[in-house]
Amino acid sequence: MSDDTVRLVTVGRIFRRRWRLLVVAAVVGALVGYGASVLLFPPRYTALASVLLPGQWEERELLTQAEIATSSSVIDRAATTLGWPGVRGVDLKDRVTAAASDGNIIKISGTAETPERAQRLADQVAAQFVAFAARIGGDTTDPDAASGPEALRQKVEQTNQRITDLANAADPGRTVESVQVRTELEKLRTSLQDAMKKLDESNPAANKAGMVVMGPAPRPEGQAAPTRTQLLGGGALLFFLVAVVGHLAAARVNRRLRTEPEIAAALGSALLGTVDVPAERSVSRPREDGARALVRRLLGADTRWDLPAPRSSGDEASRRVRYRRVCDRLREQLPAPRRLLVIVPEGDEIARLAAEQLAAEAESGPVLRVVRVGVSEPLVPDRDTESGALVVLSTGSRTAEELGDLAGACADAGHEVVGIVVADAVRPLPEQPAEARRPHAAAVAGGDTGGGPA
Repeated sequence: MSDDTVRLVTVGRIFRRRWRLLVVAAVVGALVGYGASVLLFPPRYTALASVLLPGQWEERELLTQAEIATSSSVIDRAATTLGWPGVRGVDLKDRVTAAASDGNIIKISGTAETPERAQRLADQVAAQFVAFAARIGGDTTDPDAASGPEALRQKVEQTNQRITDLANAADPGRTVESVQVRTELEKLRTSLQDAMKKLDESNPAANKAGMVVMGPAPRPEGQAAPTRTQLLGGGALLFFLVAVVGHLAAARVNRRLRTEPEIAAALGSALLGTVDVPAERSVSRPREDGARALVRRLLGADTRWDLPAPRSSGDEASRRVRYRRVCDRLREQLPAPRRLLVIVPEGDEIARLAAEQLAAEAESGPVLRVVRVGVSEPLVPDRDTESGALVVLSTGSRTAEELGDLAGACADAGHEVVGIVVADAVRPLPEQPAEARRPHAAAVAGGDTGGGPA
């Protein structure tokens, strides 16, 4: 395939000639998307609850709190509190997410089958997260845990008082030893005060306590992605693109011959000429029967899309001149009047019409008999009264391997391929009145063929 495959004109040709097939592909994709929305992606709703973290927090600490919000400890407690039948913490793990946002806010989202359940899930996870964070941060009602820091402060105060008593009991300023003792006691007092200050600063309950749930989660009004509409549209678009790409891929791997030199080389014979056949839509369709052929006809897949649009042609008289020229070349090439087989590949309606017209134009010889030969397993009639074969086919209809098999079948039957005729589909001109056709016919009879060289 040439580079023409990837041009926009090729894509436009697919749209024009395969639009019914593309529409059917899009409809099938929409139905598949609808089935996926029912079976694989039932409607889901997502509610969002916000938790405020007062104080100064670093980014990594906020990320840690977001991980805690979706931990098993929080989710299991939320599932137990909700008490939904058949729903455990493991089932809710994939339905809950948490993320840290600006302003020290943890956003907790809960997804469920209904808006009410989604709202309850988000609120309950937020409440359990606040309770769990307070418990691990030291904000607890346990009397033993609460009395620890207070008892330490009391011990420090008692120690400070004892240091003061010892400093007063020392003989101030009278001896060197007393001065040193007082100095050491003051250093000890300062060290205790610094230690208590650091203890207060490092206590998370002192500066990072009091997480607050910022109100109940709003009840969701729309479904969470992917919605049914998104699945319908996505399925239709996906199947549409697959159909277009499939056409382009098929054209890329297509090895059918489109030029006269390639066809002549594949059959091992000379090209005698090119003839024109009016390309009506019914002519370009293969003659097939059955349900499969009916479906292909309805979808518009019974005609080739990768061939260029038929070019304009002359009138009937100019087209007949081309056929007569081919007959003249046959008479010049053959030593004596002979009977020839005109071989047409099965399914090539353009070539069939060209062969029938060629046989009708061969009035003064040679005698032509048209036969249609299959392509998959070609079988040519044995040599009887005919002493050669003339192959007629259209461009872009057969591969080099198929034409090689056809040439081999001719050799097996004892027929020599004496020539090749290529049939091109053309767009006929509109019918003209009889008065307008007479001058043109006279010009053709005088030598002006009007159809160009064969």
